[in-house]
Amino acid sequence: MKKAEILVPALTLLLIVLMAGRVRQPEAEVPAVKQAVPEAEKTEEAAGGDEQAEPEMPKQPEQKMPEAPDEAPEPETPQKDLPKVKGIYITGPMAGHEGMADREQLAADTELNAMVIDIKNDEGIVTYKMNQPTVEELGAGTAYIRDLPELKDRLKEQDLYLIARIVAFKDPLLADKHPELCIRRKDGTVFRDKNGLAWVNPYKREVWEYLVDLGREAARAGFDEIQFDYIRFPTEITDGEADYGAEARGKSKTDIITEFTAYAYEKLSPLGVQVSADVFGTVIDNENDAALVGQDYGAMARHLDYICPMVYPSHYRDGVYGIEHPDLMPYETVAAALRASEEVLNRIPEGEHRAAVRPWLQDFTAVWISHHQSYGGEQIREQIQAVYDSGCEEWLLWNAKCSYTEEGLLSED
Repeated sequence: MKKAEILVPALTLLLIVLMAGRVRQPEAEVPAVKQAVPEAEKTEEAAGGDEQAEPEMPKQPEQKMPEAPDEAPEPETPQKDLPKVKGIYITGPMAGHEGMADREQLAADTELNAMVIDIKNDEGIVTYKMNQPTVEELGAGTAYIRDLPELKDRLKEQDLYLIARIVAFKDPLLADKHPELCIRRKDGTVFRDKNGLAWVNPYKREVWEYLVDLGREAARAGFDEIQFDYIRFPTEITDGEADYGAEARGKSKTDIITEFTAYAYEKLSPLGVQVSADVFGTVIDNENDAALVGQDYGAMARHLDYICPMVYPSHYRDGVYGIEHPDLMPYETVAAALRASEEVLNRIPEGEHRAAVRPWLQDFTAVWISHHQSYGGEQIREQIQAVYDSGCEEWLLWNAKCSYTEEGLLSED
């Protein structure tokens, strides 16, 4: 998921979202399910959800990242026939919980045909016991999903397209275990966000290799697509405060995020999986926001199969695109954002690679903003219709608690 807008209001909105409650990414409730889930996962700063307690991260002595074993290059795998994706987000705990049956039934009863499942979340937790050296060294593997092959086979029997969500540069586990990979302040201290969490430095190639290794494992596990989230810099530290190290000399934040995107695509695409990335909706045509987080929409789209702007109406400031209160006008807001997307992507010369656009839409109520409304079936459908009317064919719904509005979805018939 307009000309460059004034930076302060746009970023103020992002910070309001952060303070309001995790918002991811991605919130309606899953009352019984949430109570039974082993430990609720946090979600992204780009959609609304409840704040949850952060795990305490003990200080660790600096250690070297384990070297990945040498392995022969894997043969290229033929690409599969791809559906027009209509999907929902699923946390690791939900994927391994009995409540998953309700989400599967929702897909069976409606037009849904895909699920985005957390493989590494924004706490750095890998949601199943992955046999991968860095995961094992970090102790990152948690058996939220106790039997991934069984889950994959079950969902595939239902003809569901499976997308592995991998949170990229927000990884407090990796950051605390390997402080040499952290974003630092100019005084040498480790940068921590408002929740006290360290981020890894996107300029560090060791981080790239770890992320691609996770994507490779997800591809081997049978996922159809690898989707990177938090493929950006944090918003709570300025370039004047940050020290990104010698690797940052002569390279902007947008340069390095684009380079990582190209690297991940080059490494993972030959495995027969699609590669996608989530981006803030405001970066489409807001140069200030793009520079702040390092997401150049047009440049990234040259190195992805799908680009997924988070065009949640609640995440746009009042007045953007001439819309007084965007959350109150979901059709108009999504349509305007996707028109801007088309304008940017049309600058890519004909014949050159260009990602398809698959936006994230909101299936939650943004109670933290003044001018909001309850999002139900009507508001969900308006967003979906705006996607189609804008010439796009695919979409994803976000709710941090995995509680989705059936009334907003067409029946399978």
